[in-house]
Amino acid sequence: MKVLVTGAAGMLGRDLMLAAGNAGHDVVGFGHRELDVTIAAGLEKKFDLERPDIVINSSAWTDVDGAEEAEEAAFAVNGTGAGNVAAAAAKVGAGIVYVSTDYVFDGAKGAPYVESDQPAPLSAYGRTKLAGEEATAAANKRHFIVRSAGLFGIGGPNFVETMLRLARTQNEVLVVRDQVGSPTYTWHLAYGLVRLIEGIEYGIHHMAAAGKCSWYEFAREIFEQAKVECKVLSGTTEMLGRPAARPPFSALTSQREHAIRLPSWHDGLAGYLAQREAEAT
Repeated sequence: MKVLVTGAAGMLGRDLMLAAGNAGHDVVGFGHRELDVTIAAGLEKKFDLERPDIVINSSAWTDVDGAEEAEEAAFAVNGTGAGNVAAAAAKVGAGIVYVSTDYVFDGAKGAPYVESDQPAPLSAYGRTKLAGEEATAAANKRHFIVRSAGLFGIGGPNFVETMLRLARTQNEVLVVRDQVGSPTYTWHLAYGLVRLIEGIEYGIHHMAAAGKCSWYEFAREIFEQAKVECKVLSGTTEMLGRPAARPPFSALTSQREHAIRLPSWHDGLAGYLAQREAEAT
């Protein structure tokens, strides 16, 4: 199967390229500079040339706080851009994968969200990602909408790297305890997505690390596994005063009978730290 990845230069995109290639697929990828998802004509031309069987759209505006001040720009990528990619894929007979987020939920449920739960985003970022889900579904019948959470991987900035960087210059960090989710290793997610596209179970899928934790608990585990001495102070969302509202509880699980289950966030962290160490030598 020929797989085309948009956002291929990003954290998830890089892992998708490797995972699809390792699974024996013919894979081609384009970063933002090579393929801008906001330009429909450019997408159509590229897809017509490449003739993929499936497109995985990992292009995204990921600056959650920045989207509060620039919702229109974020919407152009996450919303309209997603529709452009899905429509261009449909035009050449290709299926589409849109990678979405736990931030489409408001966190009021108090239990892990499943695919049938009603989205109610609190932030501009969440609204633009939900718009992307809707645009993708409207433009291409053969769609997989995959919600994941708290991505961290080798190919880009992430929470794990931020914690380790801060620990190099200070002996304590302040992290929120009242935001709970399912932080997910992009390498695990990439393999899950590649498995998903080999079937035809279209629609919404939740695919995040097994288990749940607060960012405070995650930070403590990062320093424990990395054997780094750094004290983690517990704070609240209100104390940190970030521009964008975050759901207080946005852990994900799947209600699907044949759901693709990812390893736990503990295992994801261990895998990330091992990969990080291997690439540094």
